[in-house]
Amino acid sequence: MRGRPNLYTSYEAESQLFPTTTHKVALGLGLLVLVLMPFDLPVINQLPFVRFLGDSIWLRLVNKMLIFTIGALGLHLLSGLAGQLSLGHAFFGGVGASTAVLMGGKASANLWGWGLPMWVWLPAAGMVAALIGIAIAPTAVRVRGLYLGIVTLGLVFIGLHLSRMFPEIAGPGDLGRKWPRMELRLWKEEEPFLDFSRDGHWLWFDASKHQKTYFFLLVIVVLMAWWVANLGRTRTGRALAAIRDRDIAAEIMGVHEYRYKTTAFALSSFYAGVSGALFASFVGQVPPEQWSLRASVTFLAALLIGGMGRVSGVFMGSFFVIMSTRFVEEVVDWAKHQAEADGLFSGFFDFFISRGTGDGGLISVAETAMGYPLPASALDEIIYGVLIIVFLLFEPLGLSGIWMKVRNYWKGWPFSY
Repeated sequence: MRGRPNLYTSYEAESQLFPTTTHKVALGLGLLVLVLMPFDLPVINQLPFVRFLGDSIWLRLVNKMLIFTIGALGLHLLSGLAGQLSLGHAFFGGVGASTAVLMGGKASANLWGWGLPMWVWLPAAGMVAALIGIAIAPTAVRVRGLYLGIVTLGLVFIGLHLSRMFPEIAGPGDLGRKWPRMELRLWKEEEPFLDFSRDGHWLWFDASKHQKTYFFLLVIVVLMAWWVANLGRTRTGRALAAIRDRDIAAEIMGVHEYRYKTTAFALSSFYAGVSGALFASFVGQVPPEQWSLRASVTFLAALLIGGMGRVSGVFMGSFFVIMSTRFVEEVVDWAKHQAEADGLFSGFFDFFISRGTGDGGLISVAETAMGYPLPASALDEIIYGVLIIVFLLFEPLGLSGIWMKVRNYWKGWPFSY
């Protein structure tokens, strides 16, 4: 009702994804900003913390973040919505990538490949990963908690071993092989009718490969995020939430635990497979060791930092995990220049930055830095670990929980109740 945005007169109105006009307007403006972000427009240049993401260097990281978000949405379905701990998410990403290169890659004397177009190998990457998730589910649903995490952890090592046994699919262990490009063909013709991997003229303007890839990934992420958000409002989503909150009570109330857990594994694996296929195609050449335990922990870190159980937390956590590495590099580089300058605070920065051996400093910017001082490349891992501990202890809802507290404070200001 007008003037009473939080007054709902029906369950249908209350369960909408965007129940108020403010939510809908904010969504429209947000999507408009995302569409215009890669272009050098006056209205975008005036927005802080937006336009620089449209530059070529940053836009590549944004594309990587969008691909990572797809995989994180899959883990959100399994861990955030269904409450099932998984440390093997990277395994399903590797399955999707291997399926993509087998179906879309080029064959040679030592490599297998069918050369199929992207509209075949991209959905197939998700479906094959989902089928393997269904096959593994009967074993995984028999255990809970830490035991389930250990079971899924074993999948990562199984995947690494299989990649070494079949180098014809994933390529040599140290180098990998060429993955199919992001380009659309009707079948196997020489020239694609839509190529996202090369610069060129698109519609009525010139677009770089990063801009074209960005729009392609943005459409996929929006559709997949919309589907995940809607799933939480369905019977399946409510059943998964009931299993997450109290699985024994949910089964007593008639929730088929085995079936819904299997569904959660299948959907999560599908998202991971699509993410793995897109990532391998985006990078171009990926070694099999990419799908290691570290990749699984990175997905889990995104959920814990962003906020477990919320789609908005998935986006916040993915943005932080992927973009923080670049932000740390920029801050360290700025501190290095400040230490080399003769400014007022050069001594302060010189205390923290080490540019060589024996000059003190806590953080080393040398290319061969190892041990002490701490290499700058290790800062992002330390930040992940510290933030996971801090959020688990003081803010279990992560960044999305902090945002909700700030929002609710200003909604109720100046009253404290």
